Amino acid sequence: MPRRPRPQHLVIDADDTLWENNVYFEKAFEEFVDYLAHSALNPAEVRAVLDEIERTNSKIHGYGSRNFGNNLRECYQRLCQRQVWPRDLEMVMSFAERILERPMEVLPGVPETLAYLTSRHELTLFTKGHPEEQKLKIERSGLARFFGHAAIVKEKDAAAYRNLESERNLDAGKTWMVGNSPKSDINPALEAGWRAVYVPHPRTWTLEHDEIRPSGRLWVIEKFDGLKALF
Repeated sequence: MPRRPRPQHLVIDADDTLWENNVYFEKAFEEFVDYLAHSALNPAEVRAVLDEIERTNSKIHGYGSRNFGNNLRECYQRLCQRQVWPRDLEMVMSFAERILERPMEVLPGVPETLAYLTSRHELTLFTKGHPEEQKLKIERSGLARFFGHAAIVKEKDAAAYRNLESERNLDAGKTWMVGNSPKSDINPALEAGWRAVYVPHPRTWTLEHDEIRPSGRLWVIEKFDGLKALF
């Protein structure tokens, strides 16, 4: 495929695009299911209840490990088949608190690809979640040096993309969103008039799944280092 005219502006997602993220939330959920020990519901059914809680609460409180812990606690109180003691809620919260203690695992090929791209294009890191938590992950990843700008928002919808475009004076025709989430990265970027590169991740959070709307402004690659062949 021919290279795009340069320079382009590449806006790149963080969690599960640059580094592993959801796998740690899934580990916390597995610990939660074991501790809940529900006599009738299997893990998938427990997950459905938690998804409902997260879908509602994320609109109000946003994302991040602490909010995830609060969602686990609400789920526990709803499903627990025995008396709920304060120590139970503390234990449930601890599953989420340990997420931040996990080592940062940058995905294969990411540093080398970012080094290649930043010498040719303008790079912006665009992520959602709790600001302090996301800043900490960016710092621990060692990848901040590749980006000219980083933006952290509560939700990545089409309005957030248009706001970033306005704030950074981006040319939509030369701006690409790169990410793993159809819901937060691909569809809203296309809706805002941008181009997009979809990099699927096998463990993308269920609530980030969405049917990608067909568009001639979308490329799909298997791995992050595939960006070098495009840009």
